Amino acid sequence: MVEKVVTVNRKARHDYHILETFEAGIALTGTEVKSLRAGQANLKDSYARVENAELFLYNMHISPFEKGNRFNHDPKRTRKLLMHKREILRLLGRTREKGLALIPLKVYFNERGRAKVELALARGKKIYDKREDIAARDARREMERAARGR
Repeated sequence: MVEKVVTVNRKARHDYHILETFEAGIALTGTEVKSLRAGQANLKDSYARVENAELFLYNMHISPFEKGNRFNHDPKRTRKLLMHKREILRLLGRTREKGLALIPLKVYFNERGRAKVELALARGKKIYDKREDIAARDARREMERAARGR
């Protein structure tokens, strides 16, 4: 069995330079897990932050479960991320550096059926960096097109 990807933050690679990636567990309620299995999640504008030696995920939207009645969850609640204390303290030190942020790249279920978040230690891109990336991508596409045309 392979990992089942629930959602991917496609804009993250466009807006940030990814320096390092980490895997973290996520503490969820029952209806959140059911919504995630149905693919009802969005990572747009979400980020992680270290507070009191604990890691939290902000602004991740998990849609309310259809059959969840009164036990449903708040879609944008702050969720705790699960990592070893040593890793969290290392991330705390790195995020205090100028311009570094913790951005979630994707949410998925691993082979054991556990919900995981792939976090990236990232530095924001400037507008000219984004333009360079777009130009490089277009050039690569043109070369592939020319190679196929022969």
